[in-house]
Amino acid sequence: MTDRPLPRSLAAFLVATLCGLAPVARGADCTVTVGMVLELTGTAGAYGQAAAKSLEMAFRDVNAAGGPHGCRIVTDTRDSQSQPTVAVDAANQLVQIRKVPVLVGGIISSTTLPILTSVTAPARIVQVSPAASSPRLTELGRDGRSGGLFFRTITSDALQGTVAARYALDQGMRRIAVIYVNNDFGTELEREFARAYRALGGTIVVATPYNERQGSYAAEVSTTLGAGAEALYLISTPVDGATIARSWISQGGPRRMLLNDGMNSADFVAAVGAKYLNEAYGTSSGTTPSPSTAYFNAEYRAYAHLDPASPAADRAYDAGALVGLALAAAPRAEPAAIRAAMARVTDPKGTVVHAGKAEFARALELLKAGKTVRYEGVIGPVAFDKAGDITGPFRLWRIRDGAFTTVGEMSAESVAQLNARLAPPQATGARR
Repeated sequence: MTDRPLPRSLAAFLVATLCGLAPVARGADCTVTVGMVLELTGTAGAYGQAAAKSLEMAFRDVNAAGGPHGCRIVTDTRDSQSQPTVAVDAANQLVQIRKVPVLVGGIISSTTLPILTSVTAPARIVQVSPAASSPRLTELGRDGRSGGLFFRTITSDALQGTVAARYALDQGMRRIAVIYVNNDFGTELEREFARAYRALGGTIVVATPYNERQGSYAAEVSTTLGAGAEALYLISTPVDGATIARSWISQGGPRRMLLNDGMNSADFVAAVGAKYLNEAYGTSSGTTPSPSTAYFNAEYRAYAHLDPASPAADRAYDAGALVGLALAAAPRAEPAAIRAAMARVTDPKGTVVHAGKAEFARALELLKAGKTVRYEGVIGPVAFDKAGDITGPFRLWRIRDGAFTTVGEMSAESVAQLNARLAPPQATGARR
């Protein structure tokens, strides 16, 4: 993705195309509509476009397997334009007018949070996000304010912050500056990183927030450079992140960088220049490989004409698969029934099923017979806690000659142990 906005005609074409990708119906009067609010354009457009293709591929596979109760899943997809107010308006239309029983979205926390608090939670509608990682979503779930209706297939930034802090120090980044996007995602990740990094002995010389969609970030970069850091932690999205990184490099900033998960983007590298990023490192939610992983990696490129490693692509397929299976497990397409059905398709004692038409057909038969299944997805076995969160490993990567190379992994158990060690004694075991 470049830092040039998509033409309005292309954006409209994308939305229209995504809304019409469902397979041909077996019965014209037997459909279930899933609402989707995704970032197809704007600063997070690269994420949303990859995720949209994954979701449609998952629904295609469920439909090809027979569909929920023999019906066909269709989608009503709206573009949030990466803007919270647009996202809320789109979600309201889907929930209040279209009466969808389940909504997928958003991709980023700054759209997902207001959809949850303003639309889906008050209306008691199930919401599933493939990639919103703010710890605030965990807090809402633990406090009961999501009504147990929110689920996400990405790990919380409370965990990514800890992993990023450990990884930075392992790479010798002991005095670091932070530039972070001033929204729910950026402020929460910066907070969690700072907590862990300082506890591990690192020094944050300055932390500078920035507002999105500016033509230049020279002022923010100049302020940050003046603090004398030896490295930069850039918490951003590919479009704004490329603008900031170019300014940082052109002003003589150190090229040692740490990047968040969403910056794992070929468009970011192309916009900055590969030769400037050979000392850039990053963290992403990882996977526990399963047959679903192999299936997705083999099929996604041909279906979507995108790299299977595109940000949010893998976990978006799993979000769609879980929604499709839950619709099959629920006795009726109503929010309360779908919510309860999520447990039936992620049951640790259920029969293991994987991705793809054949596996989904087997899952549908098991569910029809009153049994439960355990979906082991592209990202690995999926299990939700009471806040709708998952746990999982983290991938450690670096950029080398323009390519993203995995250099290690931190297991879910290791992250949990590190977090427990870093927690102050009076906070251990307390609800965050």
